[in-house]
Amino acid sequence: MTGMPPPGASRSGLYTRFFHRIYRAAQRGDKQLVRRLQGLLTRSWSAKMIAVRQVTQQNQGKKTAGIDGVVALKPSERRSLVKQLRVNDGKKVRPTRRVWIPKPGRDEKRPLGIPIMYDRALQGLVKIALEPEWEAVFETNSYGFRPGRGCHDAVEAIFSSIKAMPKWVLDADIAKCFDRIDHNALLGKLNNSSPIRKKIREWLKAGVMDRHAYQPTYAGTPQGGVISPLLANIALHGMETEVRKVVPATRDSQKELGVVRYADDFVVQLVQKIGVTIL
Repeated sequence: MTGMPPPGASRSGLYTRFFHRIYRAAQRGDKQLVRRLQGLLTRSWSAKMIAVRQVTQQNQGKKTAGIDGVVALKPSERRSLVKQLRVNDGKKVRPTRRVWIPKPGRDEKRPLGIPIMYDRALQGLVKIALEPEWEAVFETNSYGFRPGRGCHDAVEAIFSSIKAMPKWVLDADIAKCFDRIDHNALLGKLNNSSPIRKKIREWLKAGVMDRHAYQPTYAGTPQGGVISPLLANIALHGMETEVRKVVPATRDSQKELGVVRYADDFVVQLVQKIGVTIL
């Protein structure tokens, strides 16, 4: 697969070049070059402008405030925010604001954690730097929250797997996936001693304000954070490899196995029913 910058990046040729350079370096396994390029990218004025534009003008949640109460920025305020963005800023990360929204078709609600505007922009900047590294290694059949991919691609992958022969299908989702991500396991996967990893740890441990009551966060990544979907994909990376371990290691069994993941929803297709039962 060819690396694809996220929507909105096309206006910055410099950023697009950085995306592809990080992507290719990650494919080669050149971690030192990846870290150096990521550091340069997080200090890039173009990348900072893209991050600020995405969270203040493009994102649907731009009018939902964090605990700072900031929801809309004037052009002069956006320029000021661009100037302030630094990964190694020495600032204490403020808690997210808990917002409860209804689940579609259900009576229950799900929690969102809304960061303050500054942290949203900084998360966008870090996401810009991390995304090409992980796009280079993500499993082919994962589709949710990835640039240039969508649910129709996941449907097409499932159809391609079952059109040649009938298969047993396991359709499942990981309950409360975002809420249960192990912080240490996720940070270990990042394998990064740079300021980026330190800042991500601070975001994970920042806690949440729910109706003026502070709650610490020991697990999970807040739904509502700009970087949360990418962190969830990083946490779930390797799932297909684990699924393949419970299927007979013969060439035919492995070839006939299909695994398609869209965020925390996944579909496993097998010719033999016993394989689905084991899973």
